[in-house]
Amino acid sequence: MLARSKTAAAFAMAALWCVSAGATAPLAKSQAPGYYRMMLGEFEVTALSDGVVALPVGKLLTNTTPQRVDEMLKRAFLRDPVTTSVNAYLVNTGSKLLLIDAGAGTLFGPTLGKLVDNLKASGYQPEQVDEIYITHLHPDHVGGLASGGKLVFANAVVRADRRDADYWLSQARMDAAPAEGRDFFKGAMASVGPYAAAGSFKPFDGATELQPGVRAVPAYGHTPGHTIYAIESRGERMIVLGDLMHVAAVQFPNPAVTIQFDVDAKTAAAARKKVYGDAAKGGMRIAVAHVSFPGIGQIRAEGSGYVYYPVNYAVP
Repeated sequence: MLARSKTAAAFAMAALWCVSAGATAPLAKSQAPGYYRMMLGEFEVTALSDGVVALPVGKLLTNTTPQRVDEMLKRAFLRDPVTTSVNAYLVNTGSKLLLIDAGAGTLFGPTLGKLVDNLKASGYQPEQVDEIYITHLHPDHVGGLASGGKLVFANAVVRADRRDADYWLSQARMDAAPAEGRDFFKGAMASVGPYAAAGSFKPFDGATELQPGVRAVPAYGHTPGHTIYAIESRGERMIVLGDLMHVAAVQFPNPAVTIQFDVDAKTAAAARKKVYGDAAKGGMRIAVAHVSFPGIGQIRAEGSGYVYYPVNYAVP
């Protein structure tokens, strides 16, 4: 009888183990909040993810071939379309809170528009942002400025190069543009317009010191007023590149590769070559809108191209 009881208990335990071993939780399907923080001298820099978007880069990249793009993607263990980050950067100088680019908002679909949530997760609120520096007025860089015609960053002044403002905020240019290109103009107008109406949009003209330690540097070509931002504190330097490049696996090894979104591809390639050279020679950090989040690292010259080294994870 005792032997039978022990056998029954063993079967019961085995059955219970099978049930528990087979039980599963639903897939979470989410990442940790999309922010990464580091110090640059005495400045605090917070990378903010706006999300990701799948780009068919084999069709979009120019001055190359789809076959060559595919080869370079495979070398980086990627395939087309490439899941592409959209990044923005928050800089706390100690006296000002500055946001560089504002993400896509609702202009690019449900996989983007996460910047404000990640800003809040990082410990800040939209109303704390003092100034917003826009690299260029493409929708994935300005779409997050406004929502339903209202300011998302209620206390911020928005700044961008006058050449970009004159181009993308022009009704005449939009009317003259091909139908497939007019959404770029509409997105810029809907995003920047509320700030202009409130007197909070203040364009600058070319190279400009915007704050102590923060300078606007012309890098025209991708758009007429495309601008990068140089940040320096205590001898440490970083350049926020905007859309000076898009596909790390291709355009670091071969900076001559351009993209269909370039208004002037030849000028954009020349700007990229110069900035890459300066960054590599000076050992400065770069922060890039479409390099895998957080998009911060350094580059080293190698042959006719460059090798990218992502930032080493550290607690600030």
